[in-house]
Amino acid sequence: MSTDEHVDQQLKLQQHGRSELQKEAHRPPPWYSIDPAWTYRALTVLDVFLHVFVASTFVIGIWRASYELFVHYHTKMNPWLATGASVAVQLLLSILSDPLVKYFKRKNVSKIAFWVVSRVYIYARFVIGMIMYVYQEWLLEVTLHHVHIAVNPSIVVTIAIGILCWVRMLATIMGPPTCGLEFDPKPEEIFQFERMFWPEDGTGSWLYVLDSFFSVCIIGSLVVIVWRGVWSLMDNYLYPDDYNTSAILSLVIGYSVVLLAFALQPAIKKLVNKVNGFKRILFVDVYLLFSFFGAVNVWRGVWAMLDIHFIPDAPITSYWVSHIACFGFLVLLNSSNSILVRGVYIDAEEDGTQCVDFPCYYVRLLVQKRKRKRQIREDEEGKEMTQIKIGNEDKTEGVNEKMLLTSENVDKTMLNEVKETLNNSSKVV
Repeated sequence: MSTDEHVDQQLKLQQHGRSELQKEAHRPPPWYSIDPAWTYRALTVLDVFLHVFVASTFVIGIWRASYELFVHYHTKMNPWLATGASVAVQLLLSILSDPLVKYFKRKNVSKIAFWVVSRVYIYARFVIGMIMYVYQEWLLEVTLHHVHIAVNPSIVVTIAIGILCWVRMLATIMGPPTCGLEFDPKPEEIFQFERMFWPEDGTGSWLYVLDSFFSVCIIGSLVVIVWRGVWSLMDNYLYPDDYNTSAILSLVIGYSVVLLAFALQPAIKKLVNKVNGFKRILFVDVYLLFSFFGAVNVWRGVWAMLDIHFIPDAPITSYWVSHIACFGFLVLLNSSNSILVRGVYIDAEEDGTQCVDFPCYYVRLLVQKRKRKRQIREDEEGKEMTQIKIGNEDKTEGVNEKMLLTSENVDKTMLNEVKETLNNSSKVV
């Protein structure tokens, strides 16, 4: 190939690189980077609606189906034996939590094994927790039956709420859609729950036993009293003779309160950041009670609407379909962890504004991952373009050097020819 052809080829490569850079510069940005502030607000609204109307509905669906199935089949079981077995399995799963976390946090652990074991663990803990809830409700029904004869049920609920506020554990009554969307990515977020004392010497200590007893027997019973009491009050006062109208009104009240609670979060967070001590706890508890009232109505409304409209002629089939489909969907959504009762929480104890935050990051996490992948791809393309430029410059310099060497050789040849001609001419002369 001649020197001119080499130069033309290098110029074409440089022009091609410039045209690619110009195309990249004029290429329209992705939709999520046009206006970051408004984009983030839109994604936040989308996350809230996904959490409130989709994920939480499936959580309620699996709880309703599992509860009704157990109530339907539990007559074939000894209730005391079932209670003892459920407590034993729950304690065993709690003891296994720390070893499972240590095992799956090791390097080179199979992701498939973690996926399978974690989902089986979630499902087993959910079923055992639901059975314990049913029998706690049954025991409370027997115990409070005589109490309600002398004391109004609303007073019993108020006393239970007062005790939870006194021990600073009102946040324990929160449930979807006002407790955030749990994900299944890390072992510690699946196998470990919040504890009251967090003993340093592990699951075999007496403090761990105290944790389990305090959380399940005392705080758990108070939570059941509050949920059962508020639900019963709504049954008694919200169109008790018209189940369908009562369910619709519960949905309207529940979703309105929950969406308002999410809308008020920025203002509540600013307020919580400004105050400390008793005022902080008071504001947090009032906000949590308001949000809890909305959550109870959402649960009651969705539960009743499923009873009325989802395969009403074959209730057992309805329960099984809901049970399987809801759990499968939550697994696909990577948020099956949301169906579990998440231990105990101390009011206003979290750092900053976490005590009034209901995290529901799903679409935003997906967009963030996509941004990172795009940034990594752009960085790699930038490095490749830089290497091409440097290579082109080196090749151009090489071609120029060759051209200079060629021109020097041509000049030397011409000089030699001239010298030879002069010498010949002199000889002729």
